[in-house]
Amino acid sequence: MGLFKDTELFTTGVSARKTIEMPDMELMLYEGFIPKEEADYYYTTLLHATPWRQYQMPMYDKVVTAPRMIAWYGEKEYAGEDALSWTPELIALRKKIEQETGIAFNAVLLNLYRNGSDSVAWHTDKEHRTGRNPNIASVTFGQTRPFRLRHRTKKDIPQLEIPLHHGTLLLISGTTNTYWEHQIPKSAKQLLPRINLTFRQLKTAVTPEDA
Repeated sequence: MGLFKDTELFTTGVSARKTIEMPDMELMLYEGFIPKEEADYYYTTLLHATPWRQYQMPMYDKVVTAPRMIAWYGEKEYAGEDALSWTPELIALRKKIEQETGIAFNAVLLNLYRNGSDSVAWHTDKEHRTGRNPNIASVTFGQTRPFRLRHRTKKDIPQLEIPLHHGTLLLISGTTNTYWEHQIPKSAKQLLPRINLTFRQLKTAVTPEDA
């Protein structure tokens, strides 16, 4: 895949915690949550040690290959028999997030955006496995990409765009997932790889394609 190793080019955010206030939204942004040296380590390790795979997804009346790669880890009782076992790096990240947020997580979906052509379309995360108003902890390593949100029903509310930097944590809670869709758009620019981890609280067994 021609993956780039030099994380010195990655932008990091200033260490800060910020509540993002919009209607029907509960977002907490932790810039610099993972310090630069640690973020570089996690990026390099996850990039090269993760068994990334492609997967098929339905789109309108056909099935297509998703424009990104994934890996699915978690407790098999909830994440399913095909889930990979927690690695030391993922355990350490989960512990750090749980200590900061006071929220326990039992699965994590890793997404690899290899370049500007990789993306995720507008969607909300499925709640039939997590329950309504789920807590989702999203950690980014690598290339900064814009995380866009739009309200599902109130079209007069402007879209929100949050640049997610190397080492940033975004905690999505409350009614955010019920009322807001989100996406990572494609880009015509030459972009370096980005790794995103979304830690989840599963209530019943689920597959990565269904998470």
